[in-house]
Amino acid sequence: MKITFNINGKSQSVDVDEHTPLLWVVRDVLNLKGTKFGCGKAACGACTLHVDGEAVRSCSYPIKFAEGKEVTTIEGLGEGDNLHPVQQAWMEEIVPQCGYCQPGFMMATAALLEKIPNPTDEDIDNNIVNICRCATYYRMRKAIHRAAEIKGTNS
Repeated sequence: MKITFNINGKSQSVDVDEHTPLLWVVRDVLNLKGTKFGCGKAACGACTLHVDGEAVRSCSYPIKFAEGKEVTTIEGLGEGDNLHPVQQAWMEEIVPQCGYCQPGFMMATAALLEKIPNPTDEDIDNNIVNICRCATYYRMRKAIHRAAEIKGTNS
């Protein structure tokens, strides 16, 4: 089935089975490798990206639901050398350890900051439910607060 959508600001058409998870279209068809496979059950969040601005677990999101929508991956979060506030904060706070899950965390955080520009620790706990095997949660929390500061000064 031919599916047409925008990805990272560019129109894209793919001819794949409509039930193929968006994750595999992004990684294997479009060759955007920043979005990671973690569990395949929408539990860990490594595959988080945005569909029309909403954080979505792409491993369980059939491509047919992306028809006509705007998809943003970690590659499209910032623009060239102009980093998104979340990317900048992640670097400033030296968040990653192994780094595998971090694109999903950054995408979940960017979506959170659109809804709650200055999140409390409770907001973060209730909304950022991805899993990090390296347990970098403390640094991520600091980075989320820092990203909110950066975003607030850039607005």
